[in-house]
Amino acid sequence: MAYLDYAATTPLDPEVGEAMREVEGVFGNPNSVHRYGQEARRILEGARERVAHLLGVRPREVVFTASGSEADALAILGVALARGKGHVVSTAVEHSALLGALRLLEGLGFAVTYLRPDPLGMVYPEQVAEALRPDTFLVSVMAANNELGNLYPVKAMAEVAHNGGALFHTDAVQAVGQVPFRVEEVGADLVSLSAHKFYGPKGIGALLVRRGVELFPLVPGKQEGGRRGGTQSPLLAHGLAVALEKAYRLLPEEGERLLALRRRLEAGLLSVEGVELNGHPERRLPRLVNVTVKGADGEALLLAMDLLGVAVSSGSACSAGSLEPSHVLLALGRSREEARASLRFSLGRFTTPEEVDRAIEAFREAVRRARA
Repeated sequence: MAYLDYAATTPLDPEVGEAMREVEGVFGNPNSVHRYGQEARRILEGARERVAHLLGVRPREVVFTASGSEADALAILGVALARGKGHVVSTAVEHSALLGALRLLEGLGFAVTYLRPDPLGMVYPEQVAEALRPDTFLVSVMAANNELGNLYPVKAMAEVAHNGGALFHTDAVQAVGQVPFRVEEVGADLVSLSAHKFYGPKGIGALLVRRGVELFPLVPGKQEGGRRGGTQSPLLAHGLAVALEKAYRLLPEEGERLLALRRRLEAGLLSVEGVELNGHPERRLPRLVNVTVKGADGEALLLAMDLLGVAVSSGSACSAGSLEPSHVLLALGRSREEARASLRFSLGRFTTPEEVDRAIEAFREAVRRARA
């Protein structure tokens, strides 16, 4: 199989796995005061310091979570419940985890404005400015879209939010480790990330919370500065830190390599009649291509790709198995049939030019079968 679904998850990098094996014997509870606890605490806090250094925050501003989805929920619900009432601005193309948190807020009586994208899937700072109200306390816009790959102008949006007296959160799960990203440069108050998107272990993410931001804990407890209860995993935190360090070290060369592969893949896919690109042609992650195949049966298309030995997806892995078409593609103006007949190809660290060429050939055959 050629694996072209890195946006769903990345394989654990062998170097990260080796680094984790070196500390897997440290089993103590990092909140215990005895020697076993102190050793575990040293690994946990060492990981926190390394993550903080790479992302441009203070160690105490790093809150470890179990996933990017939990980090999103903690950012949205944590800030809102600490506030009590008011208005939130977000977009219609956010990850389903964040949209789920926003729907919960609406059920609790909060007001939410969902910014609509243009046909290329872009959302702009001017839209944020127009949506602000006197009671707006939070703006949340993702840094990179998980289905389209679009990169959003979050730095300018953070400035608009702050000028309006609101906090700014960005879901950077698809951006961190893929493109240059430092919190101090973006100016965000809260940032979500997840280790398994940059070749780290599953089961750990983080929410970066600027000092002074009040956060209601969704899981009460003394851990993580009282912001997220539950015994932490030094092993997973160590894996996240090692993976992030390697991702940042490889960023320049990896970005150029993936961009070249993406353009090669994109040219091959778009050479097929009736295939159209979804998302912005340039302001996009170097690893991701999303296309719609006019006149094709979406389920047949996806199954054919798998049978032909290429792993791709029809959208976010978090909504896999759903009969509903992608909410992101519908927001762009695609019909329900077009949204179902769309595929997301995402490249990664171990993708080869030969795999890209195999994917193009498999796609041509899959399209032929899905239109038969």
